[in-house]
Amino acid sequence: MEHSDYPLSEVPNSERKGLFSTSVVLLGFTFFTSTMWAGGTLGQAFSFGELMLAILIGNLLLGGYAAALAYIACKSGLNSVLMGRFCFGETGSKLSDFVLGFTQIGWYAWGTATIAIVLTKTTGLPESFQIPLMILFGFAFCITAMVGYKGLDLLSRVAVPAMMVFILVSLYTGLLDVGGVSALVGKTPSESMGFAAAITVVIGTFISGGTQATNWSRFARTPRTAVIATLAAFFVGNGLMVLTGALGTLIYQQADIVDVMLAQGFVVLAVLMLFLNIWTTQDNTIYNFAVAGCNLLRTDKRRLVTIGGAAIGTVMAVGGMYNLLIPFLILLGTFIPPIGGVIMADFWLHHKGRYPKLAEVSLPAFNWFGLGAYALGSASAYASPVLPPIVGVLVAALCYGVLIRLPKCAPMLDAAEG
Repeated sequence: MEHSDYPLSEVPNSERKGLFSTSVVLLGFTFFTSTMWAGGTLGQAFSFGELMLAILIGNLLLGGYAAALAYIACKSGLNSVLMGRFCFGETGSKLSDFVLGFTQIGWYAWGTATIAIVLTKTTGLPESFQIPLMILFGFAFCITAMVGYKGLDLLSRVAVPAMMVFILVSLYTGLLDVGGVSALVGKTPSESMGFAAAITVVIGTFISGGTQATNWSRFARTPRTAVIATLAAFFVGNGLMVLTGALGTLIYQQADIVDVMLAQGFVVLAVLMLFLNIWTTQDNTIYNFAVAGCNLLRTDKRRLVTIGGAAIGTVMAVGGMYNLLIPFLILLGTFIPPIGGVIMADFWLHHKGRYPKLAEVSLPAFNWFGLGAYALGSASAYASPVLPPIVGVLVAALCYGVLIRLPKCAPMLDAAEG
């Protein structure tokens, strides 16, 4: 059915999932190669103790942010782009649709190109195979996303436990190769980085993903399930990815687990890890794009939007645009967290912890209070020298809270949502 996964409405109680299902889907999303690269940057700049502290604090902040949105998603049955209708307006929410959707299609292009390039290098195939492989994987990876939550769930139930085993085998081998934990602790950093900058790197790895993880946490059976599953993915799972990249750099001068496993002689496991790691993130990424696209176009043709997004991402990958997109996508990540800040403030401060049903409420075209708070939050994040993502969330939430408390503003907002 085309309306599967409810792209334009609340998820009904009959479609809610348990803790294991929600957790593996979210963990599959956070097991991502680029996160390991970020960990590799940290591994070169800190002692082992400082590294662990940075990973702990950064992922705790990231997990807390994602879990707060997960709670709202489960309570309401809505994802971030549908919540955006309340805090940005019917037309105004298209801004968040575009920002969230464009980011995801950019990462999809990057992932499609990455697996083709790494696979040819790993197997010794000629470079001429790269473009055909990009086309193949660009459309193949969207199949589970087209199926919907059930497709993501089925893949993740197999892939996540397998990747966990591969990572643990690799980490254990790495500890043996380096001479044990004591030798690892004794390593001295070769680069320098401020501690606040390290926290920013850890948070920045996946805070845009945390804003859109509501696409799956809204399927959780209870708010407790949503919060635990999200913390498992963004505190434990993302933390493991950062740690793996950091240790790989310390021991083998390679941040990517695939390169590390090749250095360790695990060629078959490395190829399997490459496929599972990229696939479980790619299908989640294109699913995110489809959800944002459905809200932008006000269509429930989710599968059609998914194919369209995969085609765009594939063209971008083949065209080499992914080389130019990464810095821009990271910059765009600065402008995504304030969306979550406005959503949280609107839910708890304006709607008192309960949204009305979307079908039963008439929303204004633009919620200027939400759009203004978002603009101020984004500007603050862009200008902040310390923890930009956190600053963006806090300033956006604070500004929205202040605006709706002004004597003339609150009645106007309530009247608009008639």
